Amino acid sequence: MKRLLVLAAAATALFAASAQTFPGSRPITLVVPFAAGGPTDRVARDLAEAMRKSMGGANFVVENVNGAGGTIGANKVAKAAPDGHTLLLHHIGMAAAPGLYRKLPYKPLEDFDYLGMINEVPMTIIGKPQLAANNYRDLENYIRNNSGKLNIAHAGLGSASHLCGLMWQAAINAKDAMTTIPFGGTAPAMNALMGGQVDMMCDQTTNTTGQIEAGRVKAYAVTTARPLSGNKLLKDYPSLQEMGLKSFNLTIWHGLYAPKGTPPAALAQINAALKLALKDPDFIKRQEGLGAVVVTDNRVEPAAHKAFVAAEIAKLKPVIEAAGKFAD
Repeated sequence: MKRLLVLAAAATALFAASAQTFPGSRPITLVVPFAAGGPTDRVARDLAEAMRKSMGGANFVVENVNGAGGTIGANKVAKAAPDGHTLLLHHIGMAAAPGLYRKLPYKPLEDFDYLGMINEVPMTIIGKPQLAANNYRDLENYIRNNSGKLNIAHAGLGSASHLCGLMWQAAINAKDAMTTIPFGGTAPAMNALMGGQVDMMCDQTTNTTGQIEAGRVKAYAVTTARPLSGNKLLKDYPSLQEMGLKSFNLTIWHGLYAPKGTPPAALAQINAALKLALKDPDFIKRQEGLGAVVVTDNRVEPAAHKAFVAAEIAKLKPVIEAAGKFAD
């Protein structure tokens, strides 16, 4: 019995020591459920560098696990060892997946420990250069007067542009007024819009700002709750709420997650490092370069982050299901 007590005490001491030295010499892997080089990958690499500094030089590794609209990478993290060394950096797809996939292999609200929000990227309603409408009010009237003759492009099922298009069409009661044209990525969809082969698209500023500034597309409105007063290029475009779409607020946001059951001490340390990283001037500057706004409200706290994602699921799922187009 005495020997068992000694062994138990030693194990407890070892666990306490390991908790105090997290992450130790082992790297922390940030799983990005999309291909390298995309907007989410860039956010992850910027965040990894900022968190490396805020955790005293800890080693962060970004791993791209692409496929199935981000669900393969998310599922990998959901099934990973809950030790704090494997994290998920995901965007709005975390909330869209329950609507898009009827046989999702994980539960977004149950299989992860939430760590906090990172940023939000506004979206813009844009049209081809030749589109007759010159402002947002004209655009809505133009859609109604040409019902069935127009089309709206997106970058693929479950993409940011797909979700935004669905939400916008539902909000203006124009689900059947436009034909949806899917493309195999943002670049071909944008090229078709600039070339006049399609009429409209809704996409994140990461992808639209350069084209708007160059006059290759027409911009009509932003999807945030308020106009982007701090954005020199987009500050004069109205928000959809201003145009009468009450409560419309859609951004492409990013958050950080760990497998469910990760030790509280590790979660607390990662969350503290995340909060410091979000105040890092270099990180903020890089996010602004992407057209993103770093989160500063209470969604950097795990509970508020989870509540926000739950609300996003409740907002997106009915619209996706009403469209009747699923990814599985």
